[in-house]
Amino acid sequence: MPAPPPVVLHSDCTSAILHSVSESAIASGRTARMAATASRITAVSRRLTAVRGLNGFTIEQLCEEVGVSRRTFFNYFPSKEEAVIGLDEAEEFGRYAERFLGRDSRGWSSAVDDLLELAVEHARAAGFDVAEHADLVAAIDREPRLLARFIDVSREREGQLAELVATREGTSPRDPHVRAVVQVVSTALRMTGEQFHDLGTADDFAAALADAVAALRTVLTA
Repeated sequence: MPAPPPVVLHSDCTSAILHSVSESAIASGRTARMAATASRITAVSRRLTAVRGLNGFTIEQLCEEVGVSRRTFFNYFPSKEEAVIGLDEAEEFGRYAERFLGRDSRGWSSAVDDLLELAVEHARAAGFDVAEHADLVAAIDREPRLLARFIDVSREREGQLAELVATREGTSPRDPHVRAVVQVVSTALRMTGEQFHDLGTADDFAAALADAVAALRTVLTA
């Protein structure tokens, strides 16, 4: 069974670090409601795809189960495939990006630590769900075309992450050190994601992520 690529800071965790945030409480509340709706659509899309495949249900059936209109669905996603992948949380990405940049450069190892700390924080805030993660893996296993799309999205997010690290460290996104930071973070998250079905809470996620990072550092410094 193929495991999904890393979800850095959501899907997903690389998805949660790049715009600036300066909205009123009303706008923030509206944004939270929209995020909750998108999350429900994605959760049901993943479950239905895992059980029936993408051709096994219609958008109307999906909307009925979620409790939204067809028009609302298309306000969030252009297709069932994109609903399964999930919403790119640009605003949330921005909030974490601002905090990451605000910590200033303290070396490459600190860049890794800071990104992973924010990933754990995002996991706790998002309330990672074991069943939904299992549905995502099963959906990708059933519909291989989703894996290609997921990989594309993950590459885009890794590119954003490289830009972010490069900005803080004052170098080019092509700097090998920047690429190494991104790959270490992505690999640690991937390792954790592959065993996520055995985890029960976000705290377990944090512990498993710490174990993955420790294992990587042991190997790299041996």
